[in-house]
Amino acid sequence: MTAETSDSGRAALITGASRGIGYGIAEALVARGDRVCITGRNEDALKEAVERLGSDRVIAVAGKAHDEAHQAVAVERAMEAFGRLDFLINNAGTNPVFGPIADLDLGVLRKVFETNVVSALGLAQRVWKAWQKENGGAIVNMASVAGISTSPFIAAYGVSKAAMINLTAQLAHEFAPGVRVNAIAPAVVKTKFAAALYEGREEEAAAAYPLGRLGVPEDIGGVAAFLTSDQAAWMTGQTLVVDGGIFLNAGVG
Repeated sequence: MTAETSDSGRAALITGASRGIGYGIAEALVARGDRVCITGRNEDALKEAVERLGSDRVIAVAGKAHDEAHQAVAVERAMEAFGRLDFLINNAGTNPVFGPIADLDLGVLRKVFETNVVSALGLAQRVWKAWQKENGGAIVNMASVAGISTSPFIAAYGVSKAAMINLTAQLAHEFAPGVRVNAIAPAVVKTKFAAALYEGREEEAAAAYPLGRLGVPEDIGGVAAFLTSDQAAWMTGQTLVVDGGIFLNAGVG
């Protein structure tokens, strides 16, 4: 067992982590010994998540990801509790509308960008100034395959995730060499957030994937753990597609 898989002493801030992918990432980091601050909108859900994680190395801060005051408090409390912030996982996201973008209300698009992109940059800036600029670390941004290829169902979300992919590359360039910044682009993962994409038709949806199933949060948690580990020490500015092979079907038929 390496030092990284025992009590590492490192610390992470994970947004949108009371359930779903964010919780799966928290599980993976806690399992290897990291200390973790999780955030989310619902305080009761966060308390339950802390209990499920079952570790005295976990704290929670409730609030909306795009709220700058909440961002400041989350970083401050994490620094007070852990004395460091090696990792930032920008996982919080929203998708309040389904359908194409041609007739989309621009106010909705602004809301999507505020949560999915602007909040990620704001937290990256805060963590950079609080710890990473002087001490190094890693940032993982949650993108999506919808940010790489068009989607008739989640167009606004996809455009925001395309911005997240570019933001990842930009931050990787600016924060180098001390801080590595990478992104994960999942396909459909079985979470409440993505339920509208598969609920009631999971078998049909899964059949489109060469690996024969939809993703689960643990699939993404393992990738995030890798990207924040020393094993990924020569990786930055990359977007890793984690999609069960769905892109292998592009152009077929």
